[in-house]
Amino acid sequence: MFDAVEIKDVKNELGALVKALRKQRGLSQAQLASSLNVSRTTIQNLELGKNFTVDTILKVMKEMDLLAQVKREVEQAKRHVINSKSMY
Repeated sequence: MFDAVEIKDVKNELGALVKALRKQRGLSQAQLASSLNVSRTTIQNLELGKNFTVDTILKVMKEMDLLAQVKREVEQAKRHVINSKSMY
């Protein structure tokens, strides 16, 4: 009935997005890490969908000029929740 979304799947998709964006910009993991003031291992783990912080993904989104889009999506989800009628 419902398609279950798993956290690991979202983390893998975020990692794949970061890797694609990084490659599109011609950056190595080390170069991206340096510009974000994080380790190359942090970028590697992110791209592999391994544990990473919200701060790390938001830094990457800002670096890739996607932070405003992420913010709009969060705001839209928030509005949807606020405007939904309770089932109780």
